[in-house]
Amino acid sequence: MRLFLLPISTRRSLIYCQRLNTQISSKTTYIDKITIRASKTWLKWEKAEKGWRTGWQKKVTHYGNKLFERIPHEEWGLKSIPPLSKRRKDEELKGNEQVEVVYPGSVIGQDKVNQALHAFAGDQRQAIHTKWMWGSILTMPLTAPAVLIPIVPNIPFFYLVFRAWSHWRARSGSQHINFLLENRLLKFTISRPLRLAYDVAGLEVATKELDSAVEEVKEKKHQARAESVAEADIEKMLLTQSDGKIISELVDVPELEEQIQRAVKQVEKALKAEKELQEEKQDLDNVNKEKGPKR
Repeated sequence: MRLFLLPISTRRSLIYCQRLNTQISSKTTYIDKITIRASKTWLKWEKAEKGWRTGWQKKVTHYGNKLFERIPHEEWGLKSIPPLSKRRKDEELKGNEQVEVVYPGSVIGQDKVNQALHAFAGDQRQAIHTKWMWGSILTMPLTAPAVLIPIVPNIPFFYLVFRAWSHWRARSGSQHINFLLENRLLKFTISRPLRLAYDVAGLEVATKELDSAVEEVKEKKHQARAESVAEADIEKMLLTQSDGKIISELVDVPELEEQIQRAVKQVEKALKAEKELQEEKQDLDNVNKEKGPKR
């Protein structure tokens, strides 16, 4: 099993598990069978042609994929880590299955990697998934009236089932990381291909930031705001969405492309919202200063 720890920004990272030894989990569980069948059904619905019989299937997948994009990348990453079964636990403790943590040493050190892993495995992270898992389960009975709709299956119910399963898998992945950390079973490795990818990505991000700075000057932003932003310890992006394809090809893990693109998109959106909030606060402070103290 190989864990990829990929910094998306200077403060946020993506985790993804590449399963190398599938012999440990050679027996397919009922949950795995249901998951495989659901995935095949979803792909079939995505390819459905327009029409009154199957047109709703394509619409469901269209809006469903939009909902999936809103699921935090941390949850997607933790779901990729297999649950810790008794057999797997024994194999890992005996050293029969090596667990490698791969990261780019150029932008993050082993101490920071270790901190990120503890955050993914922490009680706070597990509590989040436990809370929402039970929230999805307890909400399922409210979708019962949807059964009365003819032809179309109970979509809200199946979505809640998926969300409950998703949070369970994410919590299981978090627990697995915690087990590996507690027993010191992780081998930390700096990846040369990842290091190269981040060096190239750094140039692209720097160019993008320079273009953004030029645009701000053209728009004649407030000097006070520019100075406060320059002095602040600002979180910066390390990757762009286009880097997902480059990295996935360099490490030969095609699944990473979608994971990275989703994570970059979510972090960019979060940073944009934080920046707008900071600018609004700065504008408000400037207005208050101009008015001066009341007499």
